[in-house]
Amino acid sequence: MKTGAAPWFFVGPALVLIGVFFFGPVLAALVMSLTDFDLYALADLGNMRFVGFANYWQLLQTPLFWQALGNTVYFVVLGVPLSIAASLCAALLVNSKLARFKSFHRTAMFAPVVTTLVAVALIWRYLLHTRYGMINYALVSLGFSPVDWLGDPHWSMPAIVIFSVWKNFGYNMIIFIAALQSVPEDLYEAARIDGASVWQQFRYITLSMLGPTVLMVSILTMAGYFQLFAEPYVMTQGGPVQSTVSVLYFMYEEGFKWWNLGTASAVAFILFVLMFAITLVQLQVARRWGQA
Repeated sequence: MKTGAAPWFFVGPALVLIGVFFFGPVLAALVMSLTDFDLYALADLGNMRFVGFANYWQLLQTPLFWQALGNTVYFVVLGVPLSIAASLCAALLVNSKLARFKSFHRTAMFAPVVTTLVAVALIWRYLLHTRYGMINYALVSLGFSPVDWLGDPHWSMPAIVIFSVWKNFGYNMIIFIAALQSVPEDLYEAARIDGASVWQQFRYITLSMLGPTVLMVSILTMAGYFQLFAEPYVMTQGGPVQSTVSVLYFMYEEGFKWWNLGTASAVAFILFVLMFAITLVQLQVARRWGQA
């Protein structure tokens, strides 16, 4: 075997699998988004027609799509900073020299990530119940009025954000712990000798050294939060008054409830373009921040 062909021999099977199970479906979805593929086309491909960008144009004129997009952006804008802040705070606490039973705390905080979402969502439905939920019980004990978390359109999205942050912050916490353990202890010792306060050590050493990790975590978290689906599907079914319909939930209903698979594919590509554009903005901001 020639030396130049050896790498292709080893990576070839993986590339074939990626092409078949990733690029193939993506290309098929792109073609489908340019057609009126529906239930009739599913029975007979002869019923499928090429419609160009009509699906995209129709989506831009659909009020529910804009509402779903607004709900998703609201979820990302509120949830991503909260999730990163909660993850970083938890990582700092667990990684602290003063912390005891570190393994137990790491396991306890990471447990929600690997717990079945449907099971914990059902538990949270009881916690958020208007009359019997423990959260409202605590609010009433503190002198506040009970909140109809999942029945009031103004509180339904914050409730899902709280639940999602609790469910997912452990994953980023593990990444932050690994990054914190790579920060040289010499830097902190030098800073303490120079009289730097705890806040100054955090601001100029910890945050500076965690910069690339924060960027990676923000991109991963943003991408994950843009794909909000299971939480509103299990907890609210998109209600009340469609206040928790996300883009992915809208795509699911178009594709598998109304069988407008062409329109659903168009939704997927609009979401991809949006996420790609925001990721480029994040990278550009991070590059300028690093040069400042």
